[in-house]
Amino acid sequence: MQTARFFIGQVVCHRMYPFRGVIFDVDPEFDNTEEWYNSIPEDVRPRKDQPFYHLFAENAESEYIAYVSEQNLLPDETGVPVRHPQIGEIFDGPVDGSYRLKGTHRN
Repeated sequence: MQTARFFIGQVVCHRMYPFRGVIFDVDPEFDNTEEWYNSIPEDVRPRKDQPFYHLFAENAESEYIAYVSEQNLLPDETGVPVRHPQIGEIFDGPVDGSYRLKGTHRN
C-alpha cells in the first residue's frame, strides 16, 4: 500500500480534465463500485492499488463530489478559492492556499 501524496484540505486539479477541488477524504486504495470503475474508459482507467481522493469539486459549470485516483491529480497552484458550497461545513479558509478542518471535524 502506498502513502498518500496529497492531504485533506489541499486544493488539487485533475491532470486531464478541467476541474479542481478540495480533498475531504482519502481511501488508501480504490473503494468504490465496480460499476463506477468500469464506466471509466479502459485506456484511461487508473490502477486500483493507489490512494483515491474524495473532492469537493468544481468545473466551469457546476460543483459536485468527485472520486479521483492519485495518478490523476496535481497540486492546484492558482491560489483561487474553490466555490463548492459544502466546503464551509467542514473547513475554514483558504489559509495559505489550503483549507483547515474546523475544530469539530478533527480527530
